[in-house]
Amino acid sequence: MKTAARNIARGVPPVLTVMLLLMWLLLNDTLSLGNILLGLLLAIVLAWSSSALRPLRPKIRCAHLALVLLGFVLLDIVRSNINVARIVLGLHGRTLNSGFVKIPLDLHDSHGLAVLACIVTATPGTVWVDHDAAARVLTLHVLDLRNEADWIDWVKNRYERLLRGIFE
Repeated sequence: MKTAARNIARGVPPVLTVMLLLMWLLLNDTLSLGNILLGLLLAIVLAWSSSALRPLRPKIRCAHLALVLLGFVLLDIVRSNINVARIVLGLHGRTLNSGFVKIPLDLHDSHGLAVLACIVTATPGTVWVDHDAAARVLTLHVLDLRNEADWIDWVKNRYERLLRGIFE
């Protein structure tokens, strides 16, 4: 009996459980003991049952690099928002040159690739278009493409290097 309880406890992702509980409490707008217990029970059951949908678990090597990555991402999103706003408002003062960039990747981890896809797509002015897993090449569409080498360097040295440090 203790072994079954231990296996269930191992299958409950703690971050997801806490987030589901917080969401439950926010949606119900109360901190009553009954609501907290019901929310905790629901959060544990939902988090545990969702583990069957996710057979691959990420192996995080250096969690502190995630904070560095988060800082870079937030900074780049702010910069890109400003640059895209300048383009939309016609304040960039030159001809717009959009295009596609092919970036060779050394990143193999599927979780790292998913995070990279989210980062690139969340950054205004760039869109993840294609990933050729066999050739390990990422294709990006860039709204204001001035120099392909700069974009390759930006993805490889700013993001891929950190993601490899986190996941590989």
